[in-house]
Amino acid sequence: MAHSPDDIDQGFIAEALPAFISEAQEQIEQVEQLLLQLEDSPDDADLLNALFRCAHTVKGSAGVFGLDAVVAFTHHVESLLDRLREGRLHLTPELSTLLLQCNDQIRLLVDAASDLAADVSASEGLRAQLVRRLQQVSEGEGAAEVGAAGGLALSLAQSPAWRIRVRFGADTFRNGMDPWAIMSYLQGLGELRNVRLDEAAVPALEQLEPESCHLGFEFELLTDADAAAIEGAFSFVREDCELEITPPVGGAEVIAEAIAEVAAELLPAGEARKAKPREGGAEDGRFIRVQADRLDAVINLLGELVVASAGASLLARGTRQNTLIEANAQMERLIEEIRNGTLQLRMVPIGETFSRFRRVVRDTASQLDKDVALEIVGGETELDKSMVERIADPLMHLVRNALDHGLEAPAEREAAGKPAQGCLTLSACHESGTVLIRIHDDGRGIRRDKVLQKAWDRGLVEPGVTPPDADILKLIFEPGFSTADQVTNLSGRGVGMDVVRQNIEALRGTVEIDSVPSEGTTIEIRLPLTLAIIDGFLVGAGDSKFIFPLESVVEVINGDGQLELMQASGRCCVELRGQVLPVMSLRDVYGLPPSPGSRPSVVVIRSGGRTYGVLVDSLLGHHQTVIKPLSRMFRSLRGISGSSILGNGEVALIFDVHALADLAATERVKRPLRSPRSPMPDLS
Repeated sequence: MAHSPDDIDQGFIAEALPAFISEAQEQIEQVEQLLLQLEDSPDDADLLNALFRCAHTVKGSAGVFGLDAVVAFTHHVESLLDRLREGRLHLTPELSTLLLQCNDQIRLLVDAASDLAADVSASEGLRAQLVRRLQQVSEGEGAAEVGAAGGLALSLAQSPAWRIRVRFGADTFRNGMDPWAIMSYLQGLGELRNVRLDEAAVPALEQLEPESCHLGFEFELLTDADAAAIEGAFSFVREDCELEITPPVGGAEVIAEAIAEVAAELLPAGEARKAKPREGGAEDGRFIRVQADRLDAVINLLGELVVASAGASLLARGTRQNTLIEANAQMERLIEEIRNGTLQLRMVPIGETFSRFRRVVRDTASQLDKDVALEIVGGETELDKSMVERIADPLMHLVRNALDHGLEAPAEREAAGKPAQGCLTLSACHESGTVLIRIHDDGRGIRRDKVLQKAWDRGLVEPGVTPPDADILKLIFEPGFSTADQVTNLSGRGVGMDVVRQNIEALRGTVEIDSVPSEGTTIEIRLPLTLAIIDGFLVGAGDSKFIFPLESVVEVINGDGQLELMQASGRCCVELRGQVLPVMSLRDVYGLPPSPGSRPSVVVIRSGGRTYGVLVDSLLGHHQTVIKPLSRMFRSLRGISGSSILGNGEVALIFDVHALADLAATERVKRPLRSPRSPMPDLS
């Protein structure tokens, strides 16, 4: 009974394959993280078992879809992992490197399954080499040869014959399982012989239920796989089938060993399955996969609903009918709850992205002959999924840059009185309605004199002129700027830091750098929580409307009688509870015409530990803000990050409060609004 994978229902494959690809990629990523964790705890049984389960899941699922190349290669990896968890082998750094390289190849093969045009032939030689190394490490256990296609050709002539009898449960089809897919997977483990259908299990035609499964098979499987691997083929239907696995006849010792393996693998698993409906059955049903584009479409429609709701509320207030106003207020509250719940669906912990850099730090530090420990802080901090995906590349460059430029070699660190092992810290936290990401290294720091000399040579700064320290450090983000003495695979071409800044600013974020010679460098990235909808505080200045992120608004103070005292620079200060508060006027900064009959107020804003005031003409209250990107014409507008459409059709500009703080700090104070009791604080 021989069938090729092409005989499997192609409609099922086309529909289910994307889900397999997504799950397999998650399992492969988990394998990498587990291997990196095991380098610190090589004998951790829980980690080793989790590692084996991930590889086994990828192999088993690939077998269902007839992905023979994935099954064949992963089989070798799984065999080695099985020996590790049984204690026959010990995980060494060299073996960990080998397994990481194998995991990269599994990822390549899985990705190729989703792209029919992908060509993986270029890496066949590497996979064959990895298979040979896996076999050597396993001390030659299991006869296997690598074919021309890099697949596994089991030497079945001398393989033992397992006898298997299985009768599938009546609900197998209803549960979405295909018995023939399981048989195809078994065929990937070896050779099926003497397959016989259990005809007694098939009822008479008049009693046959077309939706019920009446299949039962008895056959021999020639394979070098162990009992656990064979049992794993039935893992998805084990509770709904009758299964008997008889080990090969080879003496009492062989049988005893097979029974021990089955007992070790199956009995705990069976107990776990019995307990699962009570302990975790309900939990499993709480998760569902949703395509990102569908969620994006819902959020876009929700944004339009927010705008329409604001317009309806405006019209309702115009009618002065209390019942209509109350009905619209209730609708606004419900929309806000839907908005918060929907946006929460897109929030993911940034720690998942941080964890990916463990491999980058490991491999890059090894390439540079450096000893570096990666520390992750605040990985539970949540950020919009789209932001997480788009910040990964800038973070990658900054991490590699810190490893190459910032951290010293062990000998250099010891000569400077530091520990031989350097430390690179990735941290994240929420602050004033934004996410603050820090990349800190305890390396040599940035030599400002070297940066300044490069800037003089390139004409970025007039020769002989020495800007403030903060401005010197910002020169690193200039296009083509590099202080590397030679070009390497990691740096030296002057490409990267300017792109990092551009990509971060495209997300309405900011990036700042601080460095202390011989102590290290810190790069801070501030990003909005989401790119879709925020709570805003609407204000007016002149004929224009502006929006502050509500999380950044501390309080509002009366500004009557103070507007005429504002200087032409747009910057002054007021006294607030014994403290000096710098204040800027929106009308003066942006050149807006005066608004007749206005009652000016000072909105107190806090951003990144800095507090300042903004003088506005009118306060228009809380506003659910749907963020729209600025057109190219207005992207150079200072202190503005986006725009929004109000319910009456007007356009309001959204402030970037951090950039606005920088703008406030750069203006020179000429005269205070009131006599301050203390000198003007430094905002920069």
